[in-house]
Amino acid sequence: MPVSKKPVTSKPFTSVGLMGFGAFGRLMARHLQPHLRLAVFDPAQEIPASAEGKGLARADLAGIGACDIVILAMPVAEMPAAIAALRPHLKAGAIVLDVGSVKIGPALAMQADLPAHVEIIGTHPLFGPQSGRHGIRGLKIALCPIRGSSAWRIGAFLRKALGLTVIMTTPEAHDREAAMVQGLTHLIAKILVGMEPLPRRMTTASFDLLMQATEMVRYDAPGVFLAIERANPHAKAVRDQFFALAEEMRVLLENGHKPNVSPRHPEQAA
Repeated sequence: MPVSKKPVTSKPFTSVGLMGFGAFGRLMARHLQPHLRLAVFDPAQEIPASAEGKGLARADLAGIGACDIVILAMPVAEMPAAIAALRPHLKAGAIVLDVGSVKIGPALAMQADLPAHVEIIGTHPLFGPQSGRHGIRGLKIALCPIRGSSAWRIGAFLRKALGLTVIMTTPEAHDREAAMVQGLTHLIAKILVGMEPLPRRMTTASFDLLMQATEMVRYDAPGVFLAIERANPHAKAVRDQFFALAEEMRVLLENGHKPNVSPRHPEQAA
């Protein structure tokens, strides 16, 4: 379904509740602190007092739920439990968004389990702690309006305040493209890491770029890779095509000819 442009309303938001303070949660906090009051809670770890500072304070679930915007910053597999814990504390009119690498599953979970009095936006920052370590201005973020009309003013804030390139899309369209964009990147990176030690001295420019791409995702949490490859319903078709083409290339190099049957395109493999 195409995403139609909605008018940006003037209703202000001043506070963000961040549920999850892992590597990506800390990256978000660093860039949001100068602009909005930030309350932080992580169900998996104690947030040190040293994390507090200008614009950031530790909070409990009630404190997170009282914020104008609530960000679910945890692995996709942990979202249902987080939503259940947060649900009683959300104020009417709050905007809840996730930052997961897949969008269809989280969108359905948020629609089913969040109260009707909150708005819902699916988001996917198309960068991580490694690619964003020198700044996020100019990087991309996908926004999926799910419930309510605030996605467009959130997008305006992300463009103006953080300098991000905002892509409005749907959960289905996002996952279809991400299956190729992220699925192949992380898959190839995992395989290359498994082939270490790799050359580091006598390398070509193209190999160096391949290594740079690998380093950007090398230290992602294991749950990120599993979400990209298993929680995205379109990832298997892309993965199957990749392995089939790799097998075709192996046969060509070993036998001097291609197999008789060519692999199907992901669109035909469902």
